[in-house]
Amino acid sequence: MKSHKPKLPVQQLAILAVARFAEPLAFTSVFPYLPEMIASFGVEKKDIAKWAGATSSVFSLAQSITAVPWGRASDRFGRKPTILVGLFCTMVCFLIWGVSTSLPMAIAIRAIQGASNGNVGIIRTMVAEMVPERELQPRAFSIMPLVWSIGSIFGPAFGGFFAKPAERFPALFGGSAFLRAYPFALPNIMGSIIFMASLTTALLFLHESLYTKRHARDWGRVLGARLSDALMMRGGNRNRYHGRQRRYSFQDDEATAPLLATHHHHHMHDSSSKAQSSVSTMAVSSSAASSSSSSSASSTASTPVTTVDSSRLEKAPAAPSMRAVFTRQSVINLISYTFLALHSVAYDQVLPVFLNYPEHPQDDGGAAHPPPSSHLPAFLFFSRGFGLDSGSIGTIFTLYGVVCGLIQFLVFPMLCARFGVLRCFRGCALAFPLVYILTPYTALVPGERARYAALVAVMCVKAFAVIVGFPCTTILLTNSAASLTVLGTLNGFATTFSALGRALGPAVAGAAFSFGVRRSFIALPWWLLAAIAALGAVP
Repeated sequence: MKSHKPKLPVQQLAILAVARFAEPLAFTSVFPYLPEMIASFGVEKKDIAKWAGATSSVFSLAQSITAVPWGRASDRFGRKPTILVGLFCTMVCFLIWGVSTSLPMAIAIRAIQGASNGNVGIIRTMVAEMVPERELQPRAFSIMPLVWSIGSIFGPAFGGFFAKPAERFPALFGGSAFLRAYPFALPNIMGSIIFMASLTTALLFLHESLYTKRHARDWGRVLGARLSDALMMRGGNRNRYHGRQRRYSFQDDEATAPLLATHHHHHMHDSSSKAQSSVSTMAVSSSAASSSSSSSASSTASTPVTTVDSSRLEKAPAAPSMRAVFTRQSVINLISYTFLALHSVAYDQVLPVFLNYPEHPQDDGGAAHPPPSSHLPAFLFFSRGFGLDSGSIGTIFTLYGVVCGLIQFLVFPMLCARFGVLRCFRGCALAFPLVYILTPYTALVPGERARYAALVAVMCVKAFAVIVGFPCTTILLTNSAASLTVLGTLNGFATTFSALGRALGPAVAGAAFSFGVRRSFIALPWWLLAAIAALGAVP
């Protein structure tokens, strides 16, 4: 049989990307208006950072607690239905969040939202199941971060532009009693439209990647196929439709490649017996992946190419032992991944609070406490932000998202090909502490234009480091596993540990910000994050 070069399952990865898009949009749309929203609950200006960190922390903490249950659900019911349920729950919580009337209500909704969605790990597992070839992994694993970057472009724009519409656009929304009572509801209502698009696309066109459920009848895809048939027939393209029908599946040539089981996993197997063996490996790996990796990142139905060999499935090996999962390299990569999640998310959470903090704090709630220790360097003791509103913060974060998207699409693949994944990750790990130390001092730059230019420059460096760093550490973690039967469990621990890091980071940074501004030491959280990033760079 003629061998052929493995290819990316572009169609299914694109559908998966559409399904993923709504979640980063929802997550980042909160950043621009979160300080004003918390202030509307009666929280003092100096305590806003602490409670902003708490809202983010409870989300990640709840997400880490429900990782295993969501994984087991995806293993029992399939990846696709679990993703659909997660999207729906997130959309409902997103809408309720916009009409929160108190701080406890807002925190509770964020916790429920985190607990009701395990799509980050499930989608990552689906990508691993679709693309087992190591030479294709850099591009495949960079797709979801790219989707996150694109969502990060539109999310802050939604949040900043549509927040408090009755005040900002009185001619359009001033007569709405609902929007006057709930000034932060409109961004969530608009974002829910994107959620509906993601839900519909996944329901109609996404294929199931869990082997034990892949051959079951999917009524969503049946409906999607009929809708596609109707559209193609109405367009008078019957011949084109029948010609394209055969390749509407990620189980075409590219999906029948064997999953990683040996160091030569990138070679395609020709014989049917080897193909059946690889199918068995896929079933085991997907089962292990779903049980642990469900926390946190255009086709029609077709007949599956590969048939089920039930006898081989019954002889599938048992779940991997913890010793097989936690090799030395895997532990090192887990530590690096956890630290990266901790300090990068904490930075993104505290930054809008810093941008919203007034340039002259004595004009908004009284002067800060005097410096506690006069013998310490004077450059440490200042308490000054940018004094921006939600619209301006949204614009800055939108620009930040554009830079992230360009780096992800244009720079990351080239850098990995030129310098390798490990060198790229090391460079990013060294850049984070410098970025964090410089951030608070951008507020001291004389001249408004120079001040904003300094801020944008620092944020662009941070965007470069995080966009290159996250896919690199994901690839390193993937390649540290001996096989996909181990990768599934390892991926689950990675998402759980990173969720704990995302819970701890914003809480600590927010508390440090509130503590620091009361003592004219607004640089405290940034120095703390720099120290954490330096520790994370050691492994």
